Amino acid sequence: MMFKKQRNTGVKVLILSSLILFVTFSCSPKVDQGYDPKKGYVGTISISGAFALYPIAVLWSEDFKKIHPNVRFNISAGGAGKGISDVLSNMVDIGLVSRDLHPIEIEKGALPVVVANDAVIGTLNSRHPNIEGLLKRGLSQEELKGIFVTGKIKKWSDLDPSFVNKNIEVYVRSDAAGAAETWAKYLGATQEELSGIGIFGDPGLAQAIKDNPLSIGFNNINYVFDLNSKKTTENIVALPLDLNSNHRIDEQESFYEELDSLTNAVATGLYPSPPARELMFVLNKKYESKLLDEFVRFVMTDKSQAYLLENGFVPLKKEMIKEESNKLLASEL
Repeated sequence: MMFKKQRNTGVKVLILSSLILFVTFSCSPKVDQGYDPKKGYVGTISISGAFALYPIAVLWSEDFKKIHPNVRFNISAGGAGKGISDVLSNMVDIGLVSRDLHPIEIEKGALPVVVANDAVIGTLNSRHPNIEGLLKRGLSQEELKGIFVTGKIKKWSDLDPSFVNKNIEVYVRSDAAGAAETWAKYLGATQEELSGIGIFGDPGLAQAIKDNPLSIGFNNINYVFDLNSKKTTENIVALPLDLNSNHRIDEQESFYEELDSLTNAVATGLYPSPPARELMFVLNKKYESKLLDEFVRFVMTDKSQAYLLENGFVPLKKEMIKEESNKLLASEL
């Protein structure tokens, strides 16, 4: 009898617990695709990908959290290739991508939304023995191809007999990078066809250039310029492109000394595309999150776009913002 009484008591406790859980969940506000009627937007947004977009993505997330304190972010940089791979495998919600998408990526479900513009620029060490001459003459597309792709230009003196007769130390990216693919595209090649010492990440490549006076490489704008002084950081300079191949930088080609003049050249088309490019948030086209929609729309507001020029990017034009906003899906669900 004692056993039976204990058993009945256990059943009553189980039923009572179940009722409490039922009432609790029934009375709790329903969270629908990242939105809670009482708390507003809730949840976690995970982001990975291009070093180019990483700094501004962090700033945008911090501002978004001020408005929506119940939202958290996990953001990491690892290159555009990682970003696109992570979002297509549903490891993250947003992939940061700084290159054109490949057709196979679109077929697999990549949904690109352009959020900013910037450019990849050639970089030199400011202590190069012929730095003044290099900045005055620049390098043409064909000369850069000879350095980075074909290997026909091996020494600095191959460019000009007055330059130092030493090897050109070429640095490229070792990771699947939007910057490398964009730079290669400008030279009529692919990232795999670039030759040089492979360095991981934009910060690493910039540091390699700073450490070697005879080096040449390429970087995203915001890893070369100091955002406060608007000048290039210590031991690195932007390499001017000799667009008309006349072995001198003419007035219309001279816009590399200050950050503002360079971003203006990107915005107005004076700096060519490529290596100017669009920067994208890539989502999985099957996503069903109002929270993601809200964040992507947030980065295209006037306030969020205003951050771009301060940080070495170029804002989107209003027509582009409207066009990209129309790609978002969750608001239609």
